[in-house]
Formats: sequence, structure tokens, C-alpha cells
Amino acid sequence: MRWPPFKHVFFDCDSTLSTVEGIDILAKESGKGWRVRVLTQAAMDGEIDLEEIYDKRLQALNPTRRQIRALRQTYKQNIVPDAAGVIAALHYLGHEVYILSGGLAEAVVDFGIYLGVPQDHVRAVAVEYDQLSGNWWQQIDDERPHAEVRYLGFSKDSLTVSDGKANLVKELIGEQTGRSILVGDGVSDLLASRAVDLFVGYGGVESRQRVESEAPIYFKSRSLAPLLAITSGPAGLRALEKSDFLSLAEKSRSLIQEGALSIQNDELKNKFDQAWRATY
Repeated sequence: MRWPPFKHVFFDCDSTLSTVEGIDILAKESGKGWRVRVLTQAAMDGEIDLEEIYDKRLQALNPTRRQIRALRQTYKQNIVPDAAGVIAALHYLGHEVYILSGGLAEAVVDFGIYLGVPQDHVRAVAVEYDQLSGNWWQQIDDERPHAEVRYLGFSKDSLTVSDGKANLVKELIGEQTGRSILVGDGVSDLLASRAVDLFVGYGGVESRQRVESEAPIYFKSRSLAPLLAITSGPAGLRALEKSDFLSLAEKSRSLIQEGALSIQNDELKNKFDQAWRATY
């Protein structure tokens, strides 16, 4: 039985492509790590709506633009194992790759480009700054905005509510054809599953109980390599073994054979197992 590939692959960012949560990094720097981490955890676990706490966290932290822009390097220093390779392999196989994140756009967009995701395929939350904060009277270079201006507000859109990512999935796919898949660790990702053909829960960084129990497919390996067999099918994985992605494909196959993937939907499991046996 053939396992058809998923043309459109959507990733969450924090705790999915990077091992950190950007908001928690900002909180730690301000000495308010515990307070913000509790709110973040509650939102990611679905205990409270993200919309209720999004602005509260940022207002409490009152970060500067310098601090927010510094997250770009933090993301790059904490990439989930094989994330960049998986994205490159997906592009090689002809997939469209996207990032949907409730993180801050200045950092997430730059990180997405670093991973090889086209800028127009990345969506995150735009921040507004108080232009009268910091040393506002000093000359501001249009190409280098003052680094010490502080957070004022954010662009309220689909990414700042728990059930908002589904709308952006539909917007980004538009009239394009092909099946879609979304990969993420949080409840906001799980809720967006109604807009895609398949949701895959990732617990390699943070394991959320609701996501683990409700995701049709779930995996906890630190590496994202097993995802290649789901997005591209066992046949796609086999094709990678004849390319420059041989080692990544072999790692994916090895992790799957060791039981990395938990396919919790019986129909999907039977279909994948048959496709796997037909290929390997």
C-alpha cells in the first residue's frame, strides 16, 4: 500500500525547530523566568487561552528591541537536531515548507531564513515599539532602528490566540493542491489540525500530555529525522538514500525501527506499516 506524501509541511518554531521558548529566554534575562514560564506552560498545555496571557507576559518583561533581536542568535544556537537537514531534504523532494509561530517575528523570520525556509512562508507575531522610550532624542538611522526602544504592543492576529493557526494554514495554501501536515509541540498546534490532513505531535523537547494523547502520530526522539518517513513516505525516504541525504535517511530509518514513531490511529498505522514493509 502506498503512503502518499504531504506537499505542504508546516512547523511550529519554539520547542519544535529550536529547543528554546523565546519568551522564556526574555523572562530569564529580566529575572522573571519562573512567573512567565508558568504562564507559557499553561497556555501550551491548553489550560488557558494564549490570547489571555500574550500581552501580559510582554508587558511584564518590557523587553528592548536589542533583547528581542538577540533571540535570533539564541534560536540558531539551539536548533533541534537535524532540523536544518530535514528542511533541506524536504525541499529536495519537492515539498513546500512553512513556519507558523506565536513567537516574535524579528527573531522567528530570521531563524526561518537561516534554516532555508522562504521568508514569505514564515508567519510570526510583529511587535510595535515605543519610539519615545530609551534615548529617543538621539539620531535614529532608518536602517538601524534604535536598539533600546522598548516593547509597546503587538499585532493582534491569528497567532496570538490558541486556535488561530488554522486560519493561516488555509491562507498560505490558498488554491494550491496537495496534502498538508503540521508538526508541533503545543495545544495551539493540535487545535490547528482541523486545517491540515495530518497532525504530528513532537515531544523531543517538551512533552505535553494532551498533545501526546490526541495526536494521530507522536514522536519523542530529539532528532526530527523520523518525520521524513511521514512527510515523504517510506518511498521518499528510500529516494533520499540515493542522494546527498543518505546519512539523514539512514538515521530516520534506524530511529523508526527502534520505535521512535507512535502511530495512534489504527488506520494510519496499518497504512504506514504496509508501505514500510513494501519499501523495506
